Amino acid sequence: MLAVTEARQRIVSRLTTVSGEWVPLDLGLDRVLAGDLVARRTQPPGAVSAMDGYAVRAAEIVPGQWLNIAGENRAGHQAVEALPSNAVARIFTGALLPEDADAVMLQENADRDGDRVRFSEAARTAQFVRPRGLDFTEGWKGLLAGTLLGPRQLGLAAAMGHAILPVRRRPRIAILATGDEVKRPGEFLRQGDVLSSNATTLAALLRRWGAEPVDLGVAADDEQDLDRAVAQAERCDMLVTSGGASVGEHDLVSSSLTRRGLELDFWKIAMRPGKPMMFGRLGDCSVLGLPGNPVSATVCATLFLRAAVRRLLGQDTALPETKAIAATPLPANDQREDYLRARFVGIDPATGLPLVQVAERQDSSMFAVLSQADCLIIRPAFAEPAPQGTSVTIVNLRAAGV
Repeated sequence: MLAVTEARQRIVSRLTTVSGEWVPLDLGLDRVLAGDLVARRTQPPGAVSAMDGYAVRAAEIVPGQWLNIAGENRAGHQAVEALPSNAVARIFTGALLPEDADAVMLQENADRDGDRVRFSEAARTAQFVRPRGLDFTEGWKGLLAGTLLGPRQLGLAAAMGHAILPVRRRPRIAILATGDEVKRPGEFLRQGDVLSSNATTLAALLRRWGAEPVDLGVAADDEQDLDRAVAQAERCDMLVTSGGASVGEHDLVSSSLTRRGLELDFWKIAMRPGKPMMFGRLGDCSVLGLPGNPVSATVCATLFLRAAVRRLLGQDTALPETKAIAATPLPANDQREDYLRARFVGIDPATGLPLVQVAERQDSSMFAVLSQADCLIIRPAFAEPAPQGTSVTIVNLRAAGV
């Protein structure tokens, strides 16, 4: 059996980043940059006022002394480009200062009489002035390739002057559920049938991670049916199956893929849940065979499919691991790395780390437990029993997009 870390590394190393495409700025949400974005302008383009008031030369301000008002500068309208001697300019927030002004006096400290004004206090050079380039300067590399574009990143791209964006195309990933007993929600169920929740979960995860899911439906335990489904997947970047990854007599996925030329890399992982997991390549299409149990499939997707998608998109493939404190004792572990479903139950006062409580039932068929979990506690192979208060490593499910 392959260790989790080695299996993830082998998957990632056999994938290459997908090609890029250009999209309009307003369609960039949740896309991944294919190249660095460099500022096309300086922001602000010149010294601007941070407050409403008067642009002045600080050295000319004497409390109580009247000065002439030369004009008014508003954002986008600069009536006064240079100050005459012993004069000020009315100015509003965001407006460019006259060239030789070096400070702004607040309007609250001003006494205006027609076209003249006096101030109750002296000025300090640069007060209430935002200097040129305070935010960024032309040529600054503001957003790096691999960045996931959220609202803030799109706002920055707009401020830097970009109307179209270079992004990675969404990887097309086929999802195939298998098994005579697997039915879609809404279909008639016979004795022994199960509902296909894995396809729904995987499609949602893929969309959240930035891929385009291609639902191939449910294939029966029939060679011809499987062959037809697999043929459709060969036009995708990856095929993800759920069920049929083990070596049972009726698990026909492996044999169907092998007939079509599958190059098998591995099919057993030293982990719980999720031991029967397969990875290989079918022509230009990578193949990831997940277990059929819903919890096993979702945990394996979190550890391996997420890394695969992020590799295809040119992103960091590391898991969002962090430290936490066990709120309850943890049992000894066997030769398989264990991923225990757990919930956040507070903050440890001594360390400031989250307290995590492992779910009492860890059966790989119990999806309700996983749906209520906040994290996975990683228990290394052959870990000794751990008392309450032990520091543990966790995978934060929300941070992983699960």
